Amino acid sequence: MYFLYSILVFKVSLGLKIITLFNKKIRLFVEGRKQSFSKLQEVISEKDSVIWMHCASLGEFEQGRPILEKLREKYPAKKIVLTFFSPSGYEIRKNYEIADVVCYLPIDSIKNAKKFLNLVNPETAIFVKYEFWPNLLNELNNRKIDTILVSGIFRKNQLFFKWYGGWMQNSLKAFSHFFIQDEISKSLLKSIDFTNVTVCGDTRFDRVYEITKQNNQLDFISEFKNDSLTLVAGSTWKEDEDLLVNYINNHATSDQKFIIAPHNIIAKDIEVLKNSISKSVVLYSEIGAKNLKDFQVFIIDTIGILTKIYSYADIAYVGGGYTKSGVHNVLEPATFGVPIIIGPNFHKFNEVIDLVKKEACFVVDDSQKLSVLLSELFNENQKRQKAGSSALNYVKNKTGATTKIINYLK
Repeated sequence: MYFLYSILVFKVSLGLKIITLFNKKIRLFVEGRKQSFSKLQEVISEKDSVIWMHCASLGEFEQGRPILEKLREKYPAKKIVLTFFSPSGYEIRKNYEIADVVCYLPIDSIKNAKKFLNLVNPETAIFVKYEFWPNLLNELNNRKIDTILVSGIFRKNQLFFKWYGGWMQNSLKAFSHFFIQDEISKSLLKSIDFTNVTVCGDTRFDRVYEITKQNNQLDFISEFKNDSLTLVAGSTWKEDEDLLVNYINNHATSDQKFIIAPHNIIAKDIEVLKNSISKSVVLYSEIGAKNLKDFQVFIIDTIGILTKIYSYADIAYVGGGYTKSGVHNVLEPATFGVPIIIGPNFHKFNEVIDLVKKEACFVVDDSQKLSVLLSELFNENQKRQKAGSSALNYVKNKTGATTKIINYLK
């Protein structure tokens, strides 16, 4: 099976080179990998003590981030290598200051696995959540490199747990320890005879709770909010925005304010959104000398500040619940003790399921339900505050995974 897998990897590599002619994201994927080995050669030497972390994309990076930051504090002399599989992770975090090298993980051929590990020679390898590359894992196992999985999560439909998945099960032998999110994952691993497992939750909770301790002040948001009850809608798509605009235009009272931060910052789409709103609207890109407190709707046509903006929310709407991939990150508003509203596609996210059960997160699937819910949350202080407190307590009670992992790595 490993031979067939390696042939498949080779064919996929060739296919990707053709696709680069037509697809920008795949072009980044392929071209970026050409630089990985040279980046490592420039920074890493044989005498270095190296910690390597691999993340699939940006979400996994946020799970691994609190671990890297604690390791940097604890071992300032060691070098940290951070790799990504996806351009959406690498392009945003390629200048991450905690790491000495940030690069793409080379395609999982036997040759690349050997060359990569020869260059990095990590004393510890950390994989986040669910990146399992058989050739690389086998090479790690052959070299007896301490390898752990953090914030791992396993599902019954994965190849490891199929009758024909023995060759993939063998890859898991590379892991010295599995730090996983839930008891279901522990039971699944036990069913294939892996007992080096600790259920310690998701490190994202540590990351988002730390956010509350940083400086989240944004003077222009304070000026806009002007002590009014404010809904912050983050990572919205058109379907989300249609529902929100219906409420703003037809039901919102003058003392209610709205901040909308679209997921995709596309100028023509931002203009369409702005023009669809009948109340006074200002864009981040045009605030200049404007008197922000005079506007009722603030559209954030930039990236990188949504987390801080959530700290000003009285109510949060998190977008993506009408897309195929599902709702975006609900933990960022939750950590600020804010009630959350989402669309109907959320069932593959355990934290969202939990927050819905705790009545900290509310699901709507049409404009009428959203309008009724927003009217209640804006007008009923007790309901709003109860839901917000439930969200914050949920986050607090889930923290601590990072400490358990760091203790293991001593």
